[in-house]
Amino acid sequence: MTTTFFLVRHAAHDNVGGFLAGHSPGVRLGSDGQAQAARLAERMRRESFAAIYASPRERAAETAAAIAQLSHVPVERAEALDEIDFGDWSGKSFDVLNADPAWRRWNELRSLARTPAGETMLDVERRAIGFMEESCRRFPDGALVLVSHADVIRAAVGHVLGLAIDFWLRFDIDPGSVTTLIMGDWGARVIALNEVVP
Repeated sequence: MTTTFFLVRHAAHDNVGGFLAGHSPGVRLGSDGQAQAARLAERMRRESFAAIYASPRERAAETAAAIAQLSHVPVERAEALDEIDFGDWSGKSFDVLNADPAWRRWNELRSLARTPAGETMLDVERRAIGFMEESCRRFPDGALVLVSHADVIRAAVGHVLGLAIDFWLRFDIDPGSVTTLIMGDWGARVIALNEVVP
């Protein structure tokens, strides 16, 4: 039995790369992000899948809704796919964050660092992989779309590849990208990494 996971990073919001969205409320897709989500939905029409699960963040829910509109598969909310809880860092510009020694430590040594809210990358990995393992039991030989965030997807990929946490920043997970994994009783394998829809 093998379950296929299409790990989708949400489409870009208007200020992606300008500030750390994190759990900030109201971070939605602008017109460019909506167009990117529509292209992503067209890409996903080539696939057959039983369910769509999305992070509760607006940008992920809107991306999942675009996929659902064309696939006619409903979206279910999954807390396990939520963005890292960055606590007080959420909403701050990267210029401000780069001056914070704790932020620099987080990006240099994620295996030991914690966000201000107390979440570690191991916590993120645990919840993401736990959700995927449970999904394998619920959807043996099925396929699922999981709409989430860059570091959550990195956590899943890093786990499958056996990468140390501090190496996860060595590959990109771009907005609107698709990463495909398969999992079963035999283990797991990465099929495609960071497929960007033109």
